[in-house]
Amino acid sequence: MQKRLALDAAAWQWPLMTTGKNNPTGAGAIIALLILGGAIVGGLMGQPSAGLLVGAAIGLAIALLLWLRERGK
Repeated sequence: MQKRLALDAAAWQWPLMTTGKNNPTGAGAIIALLILGGAIVGGLMGQPSAGLLVGAAIGLAIALLLWLRERGK
């Protein structure tokens, strides 16, 4: 006779999967791409550090807007 190591999957997974909530949008890629893009554009203009900071600020602003949009869902 085999012993079960865990509960039946349907007993604990199914209710969590059927709540109807959507997964939140991640903004990590947006932040990373804008940081890199800002550093490149800033480097072409002779100010790579300033470009990196501007890219990071824009990326964080977009991430904040995404978070605010999805907070109420």
